Amino acid sequence: MTTNRQLGVCTWTFGAQPLATTAAALARLGYDGVELLGDLDLYTATEAAQILGDHGLAVFSLTPANVDIAHPDAATRQAGIDYYYRLIEFAVALGKPLMSCHGLVGRIAPVTTQSEEDWLLLDSVQTISKRAGEAGLRVVFEVLNRYESHQINNHAQALDLVVRTGLDNVGVLLDAYHMNIEEANPAAALKAAGDKLWLYHVGDSNRAGIGCGHTDFAAQLRALDEIGYAAPIILECSAPGPNPFTPDKGAGWRETLETYLSDSRQWLLHRPAH
Repeated sequence: MTTNRQLGVCTWTFGAQPLATTAAALARLGYDGVELLGDLDLYTATEAAQILGDHGLAVFSLTPANVDIAHPDAATRQAGIDYYYRLIEFAVALGKPLMSCHGLVGRIAPVTTQSEEDWLLLDSVQTISKRAGEAGLRVVFEVLNRYESHQINNHAQALDLVVRTGLDNVGVLLDAYHMNIEEANPAAALKAAGDKLWLYHVGDSNRAGIGCGHTDFAAQLRALDEIGYAAPIILECSAPGPNPFTPDKGAGWRETLETYLSDSRQWLLHRPAH
């Protein structure tokens, strides 16, 4: 069986190298587009669009810089919201791709209480998403595992957050790697997300390429078919090694990453029928 879905890659996984170098590698590997890191100090929207366009790559989505929109300190929280306001302007200039949103990656416990910070997260997501909607953008809340975030770790929590925003431009991003940790049945989680699943990330159970771990990707792809998911599939892999918050794992890590991406693309293009 083949897939006709477009395939993209998170640019942050290539680390601190020029976007043009990353774009050239992804074009050579045959990918259709990217989830672009929203580091607004690295490039303007015009520069990023030119670089990616020169390599035939679309911008499917944006992943945010690491800011804290649920911190109990009002100034810290507002700094995060202000960053998202700038990201919204950046997204509009790029052609209005999906914009991802999440709490501070790496903060795994509340500063005050869980209930207070859950309320602050909801309030911030509402504020950001309302501004995004006024600009014609859709927002996806990315579900992260408990070792990266103390908030919104599974599909049910994410769907509840989406409902509580009261906004129709907010959906869910589920990631096979995070689901491997948090979901009893990842394929069922995808089906439960249904028409609110607006983006799907791929990394095997060890965050390597497809086939390097024990994730049942055939079941997850069947679930995507059942719910009529037609958005891109975004690869987010990492070479083996310490520190999950950096892609740089030492000598040869980019070559390992490219092998994962090449093999994963082939699997997705010619995935098993059963």
